[in-house]
Amino acid sequence: MKGKGPKIFASRYWWLLLLLILFGINYLASVFHARIDLTKEKRYTLNQATRNLLKNMEDDVQIDVFLKGNFPSKFRKLTNAVSEFLQLMKESNSSKLNYTFISPDDEIPGVQGKKYADTLAAMGAYPINLKAQVKTGESSSLAYPYAVITYKGKQQLVTLFSVPPISGSGTEIPEKIINSAEALLEFQFASALDKLNQSKKPGIAYSIGNGEPMDERTYDLVNSVEQDYEFRTLDINRQPRIPSGVDVLLIVKPSKQFTENEKLKIDQFVMNGGKLLCFIDNLIAEQDSLAFKPETIAFDRNLNMTDLLFRYGIRINTDLVMDLRCDLIPIIVGGNIDNPQMQFLKWNYYPILSPQGEMNKNIGYVVSHFANSIDTIQVNGVKKQPLLVSSPNSRTISTPALISLNENKNLPEDEKFRQNAIPVAMLLEGKFTSLYKNRISGSQVDTLSSIGMNYKENSSETKIIIVADGDIVLNDFVPDPNNNGQPIPIPMGWNKYTYTEYMKQSDMAKLFIQVANRDFVKSCLEYLVNNPAISETRNKDIVLRLLDYQKVKDQKTTWQLINIGLPILLVLLFGWIYQELRKRKYAT
Repeated sequence: MKGKGPKIFASRYWWLLLLLILFGINYLASVFHARIDLTKEKRYTLNQATRNLLKNMEDDVQIDVFLKGNFPSKFRKLTNAVSEFLQLMKESNSSKLNYTFISPDDEIPGVQGKKYADTLAAMGAYPINLKAQVKTGESSSLAYPYAVITYKGKQQLVTLFSVPPISGSGTEIPEKIINSAEALLEFQFASALDKLNQSKKPGIAYSIGNGEPMDERTYDLVNSVEQDYEFRTLDINRQPRIPSGVDVLLIVKPSKQFTENEKLKIDQFVMNGGKLLCFIDNLIAEQDSLAFKPETIAFDRNLNMTDLLFRYGIRINTDLVMDLRCDLIPIIVGGNIDNPQMQFLKWNYYPILSPQGEMNKNIGYVVSHFANSIDTIQVNGVKKQPLLVSSPNSRTISTPALISLNENKNLPEDEKFRQNAIPVAMLLEGKFTSLYKNRISGSQVDTLSSIGMNYKENSSETKIIIVADGDIVLNDFVPDPNNNGQPIPIPMGWNKYTYTEYMKQSDMAKLFIQVANRDFVKSCLEYLVNNPAISETRNKDIVLRLLDYQKVKDQKTTWQLINIGLPILLVLLFGWIYQELRKRKYAT
């Protein structure tokens, strides 16, 4: 037996055996794949919740990624990262998961003249304009950073990249933004798969009866919510209680005062573990008022919600947030009645807010209209986290306040804009105390008892998000050039004036900012109702380890010598040592 090995390799057919061994090793490697993740942030390791989700998939999962094309180098890095991540997912369930990269300009098989880009637009997926510096100047290309997951006949859109803050019509994308998008890939795909795998969608109730908008301005909001949730309207004044099937009560820009009976229903909904998402205008201040005259007065709306929110740990102030980082409006700066001279000027009452916190990671800026500031109150057992804040160049003005279009004809006094990070949205988490503790009347107790409810003084663990601006979730309209100028809705928060210039590709197209109001609303809802284990994947972070360009420039020659000259010297040194050893060995 001892001599068989050498005999085999000494025979003329030893190379056949070697080929068989290599073939066997390659086959085993293809079947049994293993990877050791040595990265500090576990970049190539899936969260346990994601792995469980993939293993429990009962049917085939098809993922179509629309990132096929000639993109700038930085954006190709994202494409490669998506490909690597999908391969990582496929390894968890290779028999059920398949993915394909498709160009949005390709025609859909079996549908004459219809491209994938048309279908994406119908799903609310808008392209972004990528710019890159080339030798001849600047190149521009459109990209659809989206994927569509198909599972059990249902489809879910996945956003792979949010437009960077203040990107205008497509400035070059910083590497940090691409890096953040890579870090969020697991959350985006896991969240989409979790929604497709749910047998029952979470219930979202849109509160009506207190002057909340019900017209076409809510088109984008309703369309965005209906994709992932069981959406309904709910008149809390007429309903005896908020139904148990409602997971989140959505209150948007109420204009009429809340009664004590309505507040009791909201309060007991929270006490029983319900979640609140409120977009509230505490002041009467509307841009429409300035269409008829150049001035308007902002004053308290008196919604009778102050005591309820105060008990939960928050107060919406009766002031206005002004910011030097703001959106634009068209202002007549000259000319005559027949030929007015229009110019886009900054409107400090439309602050562009910075998202904060892990739940808003990789979300672009959010534009607001006549927003109010928020103060927090110390409440035991309740944690608070700002979600939207102003820039370092902001201020607040108390009300009643005069708002005039003439303010824009003169540059604002910068020295007044010295406040930083004024909170406009706040997340509250914990156990809340009822507003009616030690003060509930007998008739209120009887009313609750008549509908089978017991009054609760304290809640279980729950969450509340308060945003001090109702316009954040409302959309505007632009004329459709392909349909005789009929108005069509645009995503919430988008500026209809600058977007019109963007569609025309005029010289002022660069003024358009693709704000992320819709992404912010979706992020709020996901955080309130989604699987906490899936939400944890949002916290994944990939450290961007960039070279210090100044050091590279200063120490270029040194490192060139180390990288090129040192290996040659080491080879020569080892060769000399080897020859010396040979001389000594065979000298005798």
